[in-house]
Amino acid sequence: MNPVKIMTLPGWQDSGPLHWQSRWESLYGYRRLQQHDWMRPLRGDWVAQLEETLLRRDEPAVLVAHSLGCLLVASWAACSHNSHLVKAALLVAPGDAEREELRPMLASWSPIALQCLPFRSVLVASRNDPYCTDTRARLFAREWGAEYVDYGYKGHINAESELGDWPEGHQLLMDMINRHQN
Repeated sequence: MNPVKIMTLPGWQDSGPLHWQSRWESLYGYRRLQQHDWMRPLRGDWVAQLEETLLRRDEPAVLVAHSLGCLLVASWAACSHNSHLVKAALLVAPGDAEREELRPMLASWSPIALQCLPFRSVLVASRNDPYCTDTRARLFAREWGAEYVDYGYKGHINAESELGDWPEGHQLLMDMINRHQN
């Protein structure tokens, strides 16, 4: 796949320079979905930004979402009439906006959209993610119709997880894309 067809969707507070999403953008030329406000994420604003960005592209995209970006994919798919603009999604370490300690900061993200995604998806989760329990991650995968990948004990699968360029994750993405093309 041409790298410009792959779009990264960071979560709340964006992904810093050591995050694997940022590194993939540098290594492979993937494009980041920009949001107007990374610190105070409003679901409606983020969904509108994704919709507008996808409508401007000439070809369907593969989404690579992290944390709140996973909930963005589900929220967008639940209300968009343009789901054909996405061919597949890699959903990594979904954040659980319904956790008591996250609700005040992420109030507009509750309830979490729980419907089957209309495109192939793979959800990668860690058993010790501080923002989403393993049980909730498995529920999200089941409800979204995503293949579930148990990534062991890697925290929030972010820069603090010390994954570097995260070649295993990139291979998961390539495998998902290749399965879609076959």
